[in-house]
Amino acid sequence: MTFPAALHTEWIKIRSLRSLTGSLLTVPLATAGLSLLACGALGRPAPGSTDFDPVLFSYYGLNFGQLAAIILGVIAMAGEYKNDGIRISLAAVPNRTLFYGAKLAAVGGCVLAAGLVASLISFLGGQALMDPGFGIGIADRGALRAIIGCALYLSLISLLAAGTAALLRSVTGALSVLVPLFLIVPFVVGDMAQGGGAADFLPDRAGQQVLLQHPVGALGPWSGLAVLAGWTALAVAAGWWSLRRRDA
Repeated sequence: MTFPAALHTEWIKIRSLRSLTGSLLTVPLATAGLSLLACGALGRPAPGSTDFDPVLFSYYGLNFGQLAAIILGVIAMAGEYKNDGIRISLAAVPNRTLFYGAKLAAVGGCVLAAGLVASLISFLGGQALMDPGFGIGIADRGALRAIIGCALYLSLISLLAAGTAALLRSVTGALSVLVPLFLIVPFVVGDMAQGGGAADFLPDRAGQQVLLQHPVGALGPWSGLAVLAGWTALAVAAGWWSLRRRDA
């Protein structure tokens, strides 16, 4: 089987399975929906605040959208091991590297598209809903970078999740690692705006630098995204090793 054919097969799986389709649709719905609600209700700095970032604030719902991206990546990969479905998939695509590459391309590509939709709606709608004088335009500093960066961020997160799921071969196991890493650890180590230290190199903190109009800490917007890409590459490589070396 060729790569385009394998990719088409993986796209059919995402389109056909309700769990995957629902997770994919939740990425823009959660990200943009909650961001618009926040910008409409709280679209101004808190009294006495000196660190209000209009770009970052327009992505208020990103943490909920990234959870959907994580779930999509995990289910798409680890779901193959439910009821020995992986054996059927590998019978259709015996080349495991080809199968894995097609799986990652389908997941990452779908989330990239959904993330771009979410990013555009979050930024343009969020800035329009902010109180007069606090919103910015797409031509202002950091705006276009954040729109593109948000889509890349979500796509990389989904690939990191898929790689972790390929390594652990379990939806529960992968989520038990990824959910605390993204939703608990960052709050334990402190607020992102404080900057400094090894905490800046956590995958979500590093990647979300691209959403700051004026990035702080050791990493810049694109170097932070590169750190997230490094985390993703490690997870994807570990998943590839597991798929190649271990019995299906």
